[in-house]
Amino acid sequence: MDILRGIGITEPVLQFMLVNAILGLSIYLTLYTGMFSLANAGFMAIGAYTSVILTQLAGWSLVPAIIGGMLLAGVIAVPIGLPVLRLRDIYLAIATIGFGEVVRIVLLNFDNVAASVVELVTGEAQRVVIVQGGSGIKRIPVLTETWHLVVFLIIVGYFLARLHRARFGRAMAAIRQDEQAAANMGINVVYTKNAVFVMSAMLAAAAGAFSGHLTRVITPSGYDFGQAVDILAFAVLGGTTTWVGPIVGGMVLGALPEVLRPVQQYRGVLNGLVLLLMIVYVPGGLVNPAGAVRLWQRLRGHESDTALKPETPTAVG
Repeated sequence: MDILRGIGITEPVLQFMLVNAILGLSIYLTLYTGMFSLANAGFMAIGAYTSVILTQLAGWSLVPAIIGGMLLAGVIAVPIGLPVLRLRDIYLAIATIGFGEVVRIVLLNFDNVAASVVELVTGEAQRVVIVQGGSGIKRIPVLTETWHLVVFLIIVGYFLARLHRARFGRAMAAIRQDEQAAANMGINVVYTKNAVFVMSAMLAAAAGAFSGHLTRVITPSGYDFGQAVDILAFAVLGGTTTWVGPIVGGMVLGALPEVLRPVQQYRGVLNGLVLLLMIVYVPGGLVNPAGAVRLWQRLRGHESDTALKPETPTAVG
């Protein structure tokens, strides 16, 4: 831990790095199945607000509140996924971005709508204060601890490792390769894609719940399009060939602002430059075993060709 502090990574920074890792895994599931979904910021907001409301207003402890946020996100993901997941590529991305914006607007106007419903039912005008509109919920107690995040990541990592070896994981990979061919092989494409979408939503909600009890304040603006792009960047930087990639990508992007703090005036430029260089020169991400093997084979092949190449005879004058 002392080494991490030496480069500016304190325990709160490490905690947000771990939250980023969970978010990276949430979008990894959909990308691994060939779905370009950007709905994770919306589900993150659902998990954050639900868990905070349960701990603040209902007096729940952290773990049941997180589970409550995950379950609500999973339930909402079912009717959203059924029509939306019929779309592909950029159309799916646009539709899921729209879902995230709907969630943000609902949070902005939730208290006013709830007050109107109460007035309609009771006949009396009452002020409802739950999500507190654009100002958000403040003075949230810091309940998330580092070991919570580490244990959760270990559980999710174990689940993903087993999932990839299971029949369901092979179905996910087959759908990514060719959806029509997977359907012809007897794979239930609709069920698989929706199940993955629900799992992705629940992971994003868990990350939102953990972060909501770290930041002490949550607002709808914290879950906008920019957050959706950040989540995608975690997976792109780390790589999606293995579930370890998004964890590495999320933690690296979480640490980068603190590591670059000594050059704060250039931090944004350097952050973007690092991402650009990674995308151009390491398109498979930081963790890409297949790419590393191909590079090694290419280097070995080059060495072999050099060793076997006959020497050019020199002319004797």
